[in-house]
Formats: sequence, structure tokens, C-alpha cells
Amino acid sequence: MTGMEHHMSTTDVPEGFERQSRPSPLTEPWEPIYSKQTPDAIILGLRLATPHTNARGFAHGGLIAALADKAMGHSCGYKMRGAHSLVTVNMSIDFVSSGQIGQWLTVETDVIKTGSTICFAQSLIKADDVVIARANATFRTVPKEAVIPGRE
Repeated sequence: MTGMEHHMSTTDVPEGFERQSRPSPLTEPWEPIYSKQTPDAIILGLRLATPHTNARGFAHGGLIAALADKAMGHSCGYKMRGAHSLVTVNMSIDFVSSGQIGQWLTVETDVIKTGSTICFAQSLIKADDVVIARANATFRTVPKEAVIPGRE
């Protein structure tokens, strides 16, 4: 390989992605998960590996659904400037293809509408830039309560 060439390996992380700053107990076994902030959303990404797969070796639907929920909820919160907590009310997902070990998985969200009590979002889930699923969700917005000293 010359200095002018670059081939994505199965460990490369695309430009602009950094380790996510909001891990959760559910997603901890799937780390490392990366995020990329755009003006309107938070994109999640990860390099598909064996812990992300089902018995047939494809990206597990539960992984895809959980990451879509996380990306859409975080994107709604980001769009609302962090003033609200969000709770998923409904989510629908269509699986249109499969992701394979070694592919770069992304969840790209569009926040459709934010309001005082509800937020709507949709996302495309891609493996190496090919759509493998689409999802949409409705979130209930809950104002963040003031932190009470000693009860954080």
C-alpha cells in the first residue's frame, strides 16, 4: 500500500466518529459504540462483530432495534437541546436486508417533529452504506426535574 491508498479494514472507524458518551448497561457488551454529531441528529456506529450476531452470523434484530431506539431518542433529546428526558412510546422497524461481521453499521436519524409532550423520529440503519432496516418511533417528552442534593 502506498501513502496515497487507504483501504478500510475491519477495525477502522470512519472519520468524525468518536466513542459514545452515553453508554448504558444494555449496550455495554456491544462496545465499542461510536457516535457522530450532525447539526440535527446523533448518528450511532459500530463495527459488526460476533457478539452482535444471531446464530446465523447476521447482525441480530435486537441489536438493530436497540441501537435505533437509542439513536432516535438521543437525536430527539439533542434537537430539544437536552431540556427533556424521553421515553419510548412506540417503535416500528422493518428489516430489509442483513448486516455481516466486519461491516460498519450506522443508525442515521431524522427528527420529524418535536413538541412539548411528544417527539417523532425515523432512522435508516445501514451496513457499509447499504440500508438493512428502517425504523420510526414516538417518544413522550418529560421535563427534566431539578436535581435534589443528595438524590443524584
